[in-house]
Amino acid sequence: MLAWVLLFLPPVSSAQRSEPVFSSITKSILPPNYENNPTQLNYGVAVTDVDGDGDLEVFVAGYNGPNLVLKYIQDQKRLVNIAVDNRSSPFYALRDRQGNAIGVTACDIDGDGREEIYVLNTNNAFSGRATYSDKLFKFRNGRFEDLLNDDINEHRDVANRMAGRSVACVDRKGTGRYAIYIANYASGNVGPHALIEMDELASDLSQGVIALSNVAEEAGVNKFTGGRGVVVGPILNQILPDVFCDNEYGPNFLFRNNGDGTFTDVAQQAGVEDPMQHGRGVALADFNRDGRTDIVYGNWNGPHRLFMQLNNRRQKFKDIASQKFSMPSPVRTVIAADFDNDNELEVFFNNIAYRGPSANRLFRVSRREHGDPQIEELNVGEASEPEGRGTGAVATDFDGDGRLELLVSHGESAAQPLSVYKVLQGTSNSWLRVIPRTKFGAFARGAKVVVYTKKSGTHTRIIDGGSGYLCEMEPVAHFGLGKDVATGVEVYWPDGRSVVRLLEPSDLNSVLEIQYPRDVEVTPTAQTECGHGFALNEKGRCTDEDECTRYPFACPLDRPVCVNTYGSYRCRAKRRCNQGFEPSDDGSACVGQVAYFGGTRSFADRKWSGLCFWLLLPHVLRPGLL
Repeated sequence: MLAWVLLFLPPVSSAQRSEPVFSSITKSILPPNYENNPTQLNYGVAVTDVDGDGDLEVFVAGYNGPNLVLKYIQDQKRLVNIAVDNRSSPFYALRDRQGNAIGVTACDIDGDGREEIYVLNTNNAFSGRATYSDKLFKFRNGRFEDLLNDDINEHRDVANRMAGRSVACVDRKGTGRYAIYIANYASGNVGPHALIEMDELASDLSQGVIALSNVAEEAGVNKFTGGRGVVVGPILNQILPDVFCDNEYGPNFLFRNNGDGTFTDVAQQAGVEDPMQHGRGVALADFNRDGRTDIVYGNWNGPHRLFMQLNNRRQKFKDIASQKFSMPSPVRTVIAADFDNDNELEVFFNNIAYRGPSANRLFRVSRREHGDPQIEELNVGEASEPEGRGTGAVATDFDGDGRLELLVSHGESAAQPLSVYKVLQGTSNSWLRVIPRTKFGAFARGAKVVVYTKKSGTHTRIIDGGSGYLCEMEPVAHFGLGKDVATGVEVYWPDGRSVVRLLEPSDLNSVLEIQYPRDVEVTPTAQTECGHGFALNEKGRCTDEDECTRYPFACPLDRPVCVNTYGSYRCRAKRRCNQGFEPSDDGSACVGQVAYFGGTRSFADRKWSGLCFWLLLPHVLRPGLL
């Protein structure tokens, strides 16, 4: 009888079998109420030091209510809104109820060492021209004021009055002063992407005059499209910041930094155009720890992507998303972080309950020695929110315990309060948090941070300048170490400067602030211990060891071709392929060459393009969603 019962029980997924990762702490840390957590429509979320006290606050874009600034009060163990409804408050202007805000980012645009806050307002416009401009808030005269409202900028007509979505910060020239990238949602030829930065020649900082200019045309990014997600970091470049945009009703953009402050869109050559999908949340990470930046993003009710960057001149990126990972959903924000500090990255998909329940999902992406990372769905626990109208999310460490909390915003189709979750797993795992600073002392958004470990090689993080969807993560490189030990940390700034710092055991489970190098590059004074697959170079730094050159007979006879990878190597069989095809990673088959740098798509890819377009037409659903 028991056998028959078991036979007809519904199958249990691995995510259901695993222990839950998240537990709700909303009632204790941010109970819903009118002052701190109102039930309203909220959208994007950003993490920055709003009040200048050295701690991080959370800025929440309010759509049909005020923007919120949530500060963690240590002795109360509560998040409290400091942007109160009091005109004498220095944070009062940040509320800006009229704006219908959706996107937000923060960075230092004028080099004073304190981040300004850019808020993208829609004023109920879906696309094209809006009737209410965005805001760029600067703290001066004892309070926050809108720079775009200054006379000089009014006359320059620089304020963005277009319906946009995500915004992000980019130090395009490596000066330490940031520009704001604005992914506008164009209507025909109205509303190209914008790039607003300080005009140094027209500004007089001694007199408090900050002149702003839209340099999108000069930089080569003034494109018309249905802009959605934006993320900034050294993607194709090793240090210079590139820009990736996943778009709607048009191909994605991958703007490669040319080194002179201009950009070239190479999305087609890189194989990440995805022209038939509608992008939303996006994040950067190095999932397989090969030193190359990978791109993960969600498509609205389409297949989600995990593009691994390859060491291949012909094919630059490969989508390794598993069937479960890529499963279509009404996705909004996407976050890549090590929530449980186990030394592997997780990917969080925040969905919106659109035409029915749609639970949030969590995946672990684990590095494998000789192959693509393993993707495993986890039990997201109480952060599932199947009825949640998710619109944004961030991961940050509120309480300083070294474990990331998750804050999720809701809105659009129903007013819901914010929710906050803590991680249940990994309480005994080690961690390290690194905060690099610019030459002016501000958070170094876009900087690359590399941590060297004894057992697991190198781990790379990029200080976020805008990601997720409409959001910006904390300006901290968070490393979960598990039971491993970090031996050194290296920081690369967008201008090419770098610093190496050796770590002591006492540095584990702490927050390190790394200052910008003032004179000469700092080099280690003692020998660094490198992980497996790495060796010390003449500068005392851990670099990849080429096992294929050092050990010519490393591969077996049935797979004699040795391919060096970052921190390891792999072996594949010899195989000749016809034109338009190349050996797969393991050499077991010939696969179509989809993307080339400096070339065109192969016939194996081109012959399907008309069919894909035909399949799209009957199913195009214009999401009436922001």
